[in-house]
Amino acid sequence: MGLIENGQGRLLMASRPAGKVYAGWWEFSGGKCEPGESAAQALVRELREELGIEVLDAEPFESLSYDYSHAQVLLQFFKVSRWQSAAPDKRVQAREGQQLLWVAPQGPLPFPVLPASLPVIKALALGA
Repeated sequence: MGLIENGQGRLLMASRPAGKVYAGWWEFSGGKCEPGESAAQALVRELREELGIEVLDAEPFESLSYDYSHAQVLLQFFKVSRWQSAAPDKRVQAREGQQLLWVAPQGPLPFPVLPASLPVIKALALGA
């Protein structure tokens, strides 16, 4: 999962698109690893697919597992401090019909936020 920074201390959050589990809930972009793919490779691929950006610099931040009612997930978060967009206006693109929002880790946050994202947001708000 990408903790994408905009240079002003804000992080990009996205709403889950219609048709997905927890549609409308807010999370960090990124997602599942394909077979044989590392978490870092999945991050680069997913951010290109979901947001139209190329990752230039990303550092591992935190890993955690979370038990949702439908599945147990292992999430690996990366701080993405440098990235570039292929869009003419150089912005991220909502390529999957999701809403996008830049937020400060200290809040206010959009509602509802996926529970697995909350410990990471708290760590970021505390300056971890």
